[in-house]
Order: sequence, then structure tokens, then C-alpha cells
Amino acid sequence: MNFRISATLAACFLAGGLGLTATAHAQAPAKGDKAVSTQSVGQPGKGEKSVSTTQIDPVAEAVKERFQQRFTGMDVTTVRQTPYGLFEVQLGMDLIYTDEKVTWVMEGPLIDAMTRRDVTRESQEKLSAVTFDQLPLELAIKQVKGNGAKKVAIFEDPNCGYCKQLRHTMEELDNVTVYTFMYPILSPDSKTKVRDVWCAKDQGKAWDDWMVRGKKPATASCDVPEDKLLALGQQLMVRGTPTLFFADGSRVSGAIPLDQLKARLN
Repeated sequence: MNFRISATLAACFLAGGLGLTATAHAQAPAKGDKAVSTQSVGQPGKGEKSVSTTQIDPVAEAVKERFQQRFTGMDVTTVRQTPYGLFEVQLGMDLIYTDEKVTWVMEGPLIDAMTRRDVTRESQEKLSAVTFDQLPLELAIKQVKGNGAKKVAIFEDPNCGYCKQLRHTMEELDNVTVYTFMYPILSPDSKTKVRDVWCAKDQGKAWDDWMVRGKKPATASCDVPEDKLLALGQQLMVRGTPTLFFADGSRVSGAIPLDQLKARLN
């Protein structure tokens, strides 16, 4: 849950609009209950079937309408029924929960008490999944180590400390192809460094020299696809750096440790 959503909900609560709890709870699905979606929630997992975007759940649509009436400043992407008697409200890449009458809302992870599954995290992973081969890789810096069999795409800002930490971790990897989408969002100087790296004779070396060894790229000038890079990040709802996309379509945000990184690549 990002701060913008929490603040907006809190403002509505203080205005007398609605009771609010931040305590996650769950119950076992009622026998025979089925989750109903008003749209597809990303790529289907192995053995799963994709949900038709034309399928309309009138109950979920009614909840969506009530929610929008109560929270006029929030853009609801869709509402889905869950097997837990709750309704999952999607706000961009964020998820919150409510009841059919929208008499309360809940932010935080929804945990299946029977299986200990983090239902919210699973839903967000499906929503954030991408088709790796459809990424515009021509906008990325391509670096190949070893046979390059494993693939990962990363959105990074040159002034991002966690990105630099991740780059040091990635020094331990082999047989991987890394596609770096430079994403200058942290400061005006980020755009300068992105320009100098993009216009360098050896982009990969210039990027590693800066991110791993702290060697500032030489000043250079050329046409930089900065607008396309920023638009791509917005389209994929990249809200921070580093954000990693793996060949199976999954994404991870943050400087994950080496063991997790290897597991994802495998």
C-alpha cells in the first residue's frame, strides 16, 4: 500500500465517510465459493486458464460503483470477488479489500489461514507480470556474461544506491544476459548520467564503471530515448528502482540477495 492511497483513505475517514482498519484478516473459503474476476489479472500460471476480459460480475461492478461514490478521488481499475467473502479493489498496482456494501476497507496483506499463502502478494505478482519477449529491448543496454542463457531486465536510476548494491551482487552471476533500462527519475543529474552512458562507445562498460566502480561517465552527446524510457516505466508501473523483470514474466522490486536472485533466474 503506498502512502498516497493510505493518505486518501485516511482523509475520507476523517471527513466522516467510512470506518477504516489496517488489520489484515482471513478466513477459509466457504465450500463451493469461487473467485470471480471482472478482467484478466495478468498471465495465467502453469495449469491455469486465463479469465476473459468480457466476463462481467454484476456484484463486483456494484461494489466498484459504491466504492467510487465513497472515494471520489481514487481511480479504481477493477473489483474482484475473493473466496473469502471479501472484494479485492485494484487501484493501479495496489490492492485493498472491502465488503459488498463498502462499509469498511482494509489495507495490508490478506493471508489464507489454512495454507498460509499471502493472497495479496500472489495477486500483485499476476497483475505485474509481463511477457519478457515483448519488452522493447532495443531501449536497453545489453550485457552478456558466459553463455547468457538466463535473462533479466532491470530498471535502474544511476543515482540509486540500492541499484548499485544490486550491481555488486550481480558480479557473482554467470551465464546471464542483463538488459538495463536506464530510468532517470531521482534527480536532474540522473538524466545527465543516462545521457553520458547511452552515448558512450561501450554502454555496458560505462554503466558498470559508474554503478560498480564509481567512475563517472565521460560527457557525451547524442539522441537519447529518454521519453521512451520514462513512458515504458510508467506503462509497466515501475514506481522505484531497481525493478527486475525475469524471463517467466515475474517482477521483483528492490536489491534482492544473491540466493533469491539465482532462484528467480533459474
